Amino acid sequence: MIETIPITTSFHSEMVDITSQVTDCIDKRQLKEGIVIVQSMHTTAGITVNENADPDVKTDMLRRFSEVYPWEHRKDLHAEGNTASHMKTSTVGHSQTLIVEDGRLVLGTWQGVYFCEFDGPRTRKVVVKIIEG
Repeated sequence: MIETIPITTSFHSEMVDITSQVTDCIDKRQLKEGIVIVQSMHTTAGITVNENADPDVKTDMLRRFSEVYPWEHRKDLHAEGNTASHMKTSTVGHSQTLIVEDGRLVLGTWQGVYFCEFDGPRTRKVVVKIIEG
């Protein structure tokens, strides 16, 4: 069974903490032990696990991604003009596999699960697959 998390982003680039939504999926299924796969359904938005204590980390990451992959590049050929967002998503990845133990996500003290928007604002969809075991 797959759970769907709808996400509406507000900015061109942003990182949205979806840890609580993923936890809600685990609670809904009453999963005690297993694996959770969190996957973006988009080629211009990814999923990452990173620090959720200091908001400057998100700001710095988005800035650095933009420095590495500038929005406009004179050699880009993609007609939609969003090659940078595809590059950022390929770098971050479209999914994360997470461990569940004793009914809780196994995350480090400062870690959270993030939906990474690179071509917004848009209405997006993340799917969560829970595997018991």
